[in-house]
Amino acid sequence: MDISVKALEEAVSIRRQIDHLEARLSSILGGASTRPTTAARPTTTARPTTTARPTTTARPTTATTQGGRYFSPSTRAKLAAAAKARWARLKGGTKPTPTGKKGALTPAGRRRLSELMKARWAARKKTGGTKTAPTTAKRGGLTPAGRKRLSQLMKARWAARRKAGARK
Repeated sequence: MDISVKALEEAVSIRRQIDHLEARLSSILGGASTRPTTAARPTTTARPTTTARPTTTARPTTATTQGGRYFSPSTRAKLAAAAKARWARLKGGTKPTPTGKKGALTPAGRRRLSELMKARWAARKKTGGTKTAPTTAKRGGLTPAGRKRLSQLMKARWAARRKAGARK
């Protein structure tokens, strides 16, 4: 079996391309190997002679070099089905998604809002166009009588504390 140097170089080049494509495919598929077994691949020197034959060494597949496990396609399908079932249970089934923008006004709502604003503007125009001040007193404020009562209660509390401190 007489193989020329050119044919060997071409074979090595094709093997490198295959290895590179397998690595790319493995990275796309998330580390899953395309071949479950280790294959013997030729490794040669840079410039082989006509009498030299390529040496073969067993090299592991990309799945074992990336630390993952090889799963058969049927096992992968079972795992995917189980994961989908888990997600379906957690989500409680599928719910219809709203098609329109959330929070947008409907034409009926816009018409109602327009009528309310027109009524408000008409009322303001009738009163003279200025805002009316609120007639109710400020809530939460102390009246003078309430302030005096609070002052007397605090003075009584302080007197009781001084008296208790003098006994000790």
